Amino acid sequence: MQIFPLPHDDSSPTLDAMRILVIEDDQEAAAYLTKALREAGHVADHAPDGLEGYALAREGAYDVLIVDRMLPKLDGLSVIRSLREQHVDTPVLILSALGQVDDRVKGLRAGGDDYLPKPYSFSELLARIEVLSRRRAAPTGEATTYRVGDLELDRLSHRVTRSGQEIILQPREFRLLEYLMRHAGQVVTRTMLLENVWDYHFDPQTNVIDVHVSRLRSKIDKGHERPLIQTIRGAGYMVRDSAH
Repeated sequence: MQIFPLPHDDSSPTLDAMRILVIEDDQEAAAYLTKALREAGHVADHAPDGLEGYALAREGAYDVLIVDRMLPKLDGLSVIRSLREQHVDTPVLILSALGQVDDRVKGLRAGGDDYLPKPYSFSELLARIEVLSRRRAAPTGEATTYRVGDLELDRLSHRVTRSGQEIILQPREFRLLEYLMRHAGQVVTRTMLLENVWDYHFDPQTNVIDVHVSRLRSKIDKGHERPLIQTIRGAGYMVRDSAH
């Protein structure tokens, strides 16, 4: 039985960009969901069965996993249990046509963080993802603020300032800058950006990275004597304070 999301409200606020894995065997439902997530500004990958989903999720490159319970090859709850046994702590939202209390309890006890019965409202799904992401926003030991010269990025408030002046960034621009600043002083290759900021299925020859870096540079460096975002010819990009 095919169960699709209920129509979503286009007025819902856009969330900060996340990398999301959808593990769903219903191809049509998966296509609907991944398309909607991408339109909301997120990177969405799809795995059609439990084994492939488990393999992708183990890489640990995702912010949230959306897992259907009834999957071929390896059922959804087994996927989640196996991930938790491997110490993969990525937040999991379980989607299922099984919506009774006992079903939800089993899902949560298997290691799921939230449970949403089908059919569901897409705006509610986005809100639940936001909550899961917020819980994981500042893991223990990871910096919540990055500083390079007079540029500061606050991961919790999603606020960027330079010389005390706030800079308004789009979700993708924020994620791009966050990644560059996390690796300040290091060369970040286009492949690294494709895998960590964009959907890695993109053609590596695409100029989407150059376009976004150019836009980001115009917001970060324009009007300042020292450029912080630098192009390393033949290698990639680097954020550093040239004064030091």
